[in-house]
Amino acid sequence: MGYTLGEAAIACGKSKATLSKAVKSGKISVTKVNARLFSIEAAELHRVFPKTVSTVSNEQISTQVNTEISNEILVLQVKLDAAQQRISDLETDKESWRLQATRLLSLTTDSKPGLLGRLFGK
Repeated sequence: MGYTLGEAAIACGKSKATLSKAVKSGKISVTKVNARLFSIEAAELHRVFPKTVSTVSNEQISTQVNTEISNEILVLQVKLDAAQQRISDLETDKESWRLQATRLLSLTTDSKPGLLGRLFGK
């Protein structure tokens, strides 16, 4: 798959107008996608307009940024997994405490009445 005119301009550090003139003059051959669009192969583009130092360094910076973003995504995924595990543990603890409270409540309601309860019929 080749470059669009805009992508080719970025890749070689030239303006779209310069590339358009090179295409019209026949310096760069293109593949027509349809009546209005064409594709420029990378090899053909860089045959006429070699990659400049700035475009190479931009690609390296872009790769470095993508790597940093990927690393950050991995760190955030680990944190998310840990948070989900903590939520699961807390829900289990909550259920355990609820069962214990229910048992304690049933023990206090089933107990025998105290001295005052027996005297006054409660």
